[in-house]
Amino acid sequence: MARSRTPDAKPATFAELPALLSSAPHRLLFLAGAIAVLLSMAWWAVELTWMRFGLGNWPQPSIPPGWGHAMVIQYGLFPLFMFGFLLTVFPRWMNLPGLSRRHYVPVAAGVFGGYVLANVGLLGLPALLKAGFVVMLAGYLVGTTILARVLRAASNRIDHAKSCLLALMLGCVGLVAFLVYLFGGPETCAWLAIHIGTFGLLLPIFFTVTHRMLPFFSGNVVKDYHVVRPRWSLPVVWVLLLAHLLMEWRELLAWRWVVDVPLALVFAWHAVAWQPWKAMRPGILAVLHLSFAWLPIAFVLYAVQDVIYASRGELLFMRAPLHALGVGYFGSMLVAMVTRVTQGHSGRPLQMGAIAWLCFALLQVVTLLRLRAELGGDVYLWLVIAAYGWLVAFLPWVLRSAWIYLTPRRDGKPG
Repeated sequence: MARSRTPDAKPATFAELPALLSSAPHRLLFLAGAIAVLLSMAWWAVELTWMRFGLGNWPQPSIPPGWGHAMVIQYGLFPLFMFGFLLTVFPRWMNLPGLSRRHYVPVAAGVFGGYVLANVGLLGLPALLKAGFVVMLAGYLVGTTILARVLRAASNRIDHAKSCLLALMLGCVGLVAFLVYLFGGPETCAWLAIHIGTFGLLLPIFFTVTHRMLPFFSGNVVKDYHVVRPRWSLPVVWVLLLAHLLMEWRELLAWRWVVDVPLALVFAWHAVAWQPWKAMRPGILAVLHLSFAWLPIAFVLYAVQDVIYASRGELLFMRAPLHALGVGYFGSMLVAMVTRVTQGHSGRPLQMGAIAWLCFALLQVVTLLRLRAELGGDVYLWLVIAAYGWLVAFLPWVLRSAWIYLTPRRDGKPG
């Protein structure tokens, strides 16, 4: 029997580090994602500071800064965590052997390597920006191919795996569209890539994973909990999201309410059907339900925005619905789910802990600050405050998470 490690286990030495980090998909990719959480927002915070206050010769990207922000966040930051999670759970979902280093290390190298190059490229270096997205696409293609092979080998090809794989395939399409733009194509290709990132890649995967894991976790902990996981949810949400994506891309805002009102109702139904009032303990379960609450809120904002625009021609709230979705739902669920996986796969108790709670609580404040920016006044000042707030919220959580990824499991088990 392996001897349990003490709570003050030391990080691996430099020689041991490659083997430790590559011992499980989540270690390598979650560490890369944790770095990206700070790197992406650090650049954006400085960029916003330059816009609001001026920073002398701060280098400007060769593309609109907002587009750069959207692309590296949506295709770099969040997907690092998503690939780390999916490369771990895909085989488990379908009762197949786990993947080996030769499968997931190239994915991490491609997605994170491309992400870093693209971020450097945003400092006025267009050649590196292009190279970064090319390398990132290569990482996506490797990761998507590996997951497709796992799905093909399974006798039980579950809907959740199919949904996640479809989203990653759309992510590849989005990266191709953005590269077309970078190499001289029309701006509409960039807009398509950005909208695919939100409504074809991130939201389908986040909702699919929530749909599978939140009722499962709740049912395992809460007595007399009724597990609700309807099969109709995923196809209905997929159809509505694709319609929303196309309407966003083609700027058919007057008709967007046709899909956003049903999406708000579907997501609100799930929020109630998953009985959050029964799942407020332990905290590591409660935060999953609290994070999901941002999804119906975001689409209620979208629906109200759409109805007002269709009736009066006024676009209220601006990007508030988008950031209720991106910062509120994606950001909060990232903290909730990654904390759970990190705790469990490091041999630690399934508890939030003070640092994770602090990050989660501050992130709710950051979300509200970002929404406040859309209500007028000194908009860029509010944006700067929210961006630096993100860094303050995440810094302790990132440092603690990185320590865990660089430290052997407490229980002495592999992985």
